[in-house]
Amino acid sequence: MKYGYVLLCFLIFQCLLGQEKKTIEILPQVKTGAEQLDKYLPLLKGKKVALIVNQTSLINQTHLVDTLMQLGVQIQKIFAPEHGFRGNASAGAAIHNSVDELTDLPIISLYGKNKKPTSEMLRNIDLLIFDIQDVGVRFYTYISTMHLAMEAAAQNNVEFLILDRPNPNGFFIDGPILDENYKSFVGMHPIPLVHGCTVGELAQMIIGEKWMEISDAFRLKIIRCKNYTHATRFIPKVKPSPNLPNIQSIYCYPTLGLFEGTKISVGRGTDLPFQQIGYPENPIKNCQFFPKSIPGVAIRPKFENETCFGQKFESQDDNEILGRISVGLLIKYYHSFKPQNDFFLKSFDLLAGTDKLRTSIKIGTSEKDIRKSWENGLREYREKRKKYLLYPEK
Repeated sequence: MKYGYVLLCFLIFQCLLGQEKKTIEILPQVKTGAEQLDKYLPLLKGKKVALIVNQTSLINQTHLVDTLMQLGVQIQKIFAPEHGFRGNASAGAAIHNSVDELTDLPIISLYGKNKKPTSEMLRNIDLLIFDIQDVGVRFYTYISTMHLAMEAAAQNNVEFLILDRPNPNGFFIDGPILDENYKSFVGMHPIPLVHGCTVGELAQMIIGEKWMEISDAFRLKIIRCKNYTHATRFIPKVKPSPNLPNIQSIYCYPTLGLFEGTKISVGRGTDLPFQQIGYPENPIKNCQFFPKSIPGVAIRPKFENETCFGQKFESQDDNEILGRISVGLLIKYYHSFKPQNDFFLKSFDLLAGTDKLRTSIKIGTSEKDIRKSWENGLREYREKRKKYLLYPEK
């Protein structure tokens, strides 16, 4: 009897040990395109190179520019997108031409009056590299910068190389398809607000769907990520921009980014940007915060130096906002704000990519019916997207 009891305990222990081993199974580490030097260094040999990069363009802890210079690549200049080369400029702040103090390379701004490289800027450039961490939301402007740079490269017979990076919001697709009447720098393509593509996949779609004018001679090369799927919950090692400091802000961004087109604060000027929303007279008082100007992060944020009341989104398990656009949250704050006619700003339709979301909320359409109105467009987009995927869905 005692022997049987000991044997039973041993078998239970082995089962539990097996379960424990299963739960701590180590998956292959994701490698970005930039980290796979052996795949693209031969493409750079003997060529004059320019790069579109920012603070996220790292190989381990070293910037791509520094790595390539040490390897003897002939880098001629750096192009800087929104937030600048080192990622220390506020959203919407003008980026000025300058010289990088560490490398003495000229930095040319692609954010401000000139968002597209000119023929003069690309003179004597053989190859243009794009390596920037995106977050998978249509109004995040790095993909617009990529589009215009690809167009410039095509027009000036310059090769274009994308060092692909995972999309931290690449596990879902949601939102309205952009209406061409609302095309702008915060939305250039007829894709959903959350598009579910890496920049490499989106580049293929831009070309394949003829969303830009190029000749058959245009040379695009993409270095794919390794061990990445669209089911991967990828966490960037470096914040993609000053107001997306962590993965929670990145998950909240698809919904709270729309609040930028309203009178509501999204927490700019606080320690939790894009992780809380509110305004001074808010009847919802689950939290309070005090926006203030922070150089390089938030200059003159909404309700600067005023106490705002609202709510925080601190958990990645928050079903109201994770993996979806919460139209219900917009509806709730529209009805709580007084006067309602002041709730929406002119920029809202550009961010949404349509005027239908705003008008639907104003006439009292339910979240269920608003989401239902997106279904056909999203279904057609998913079918279109399949042709350009570089990575499996699961």
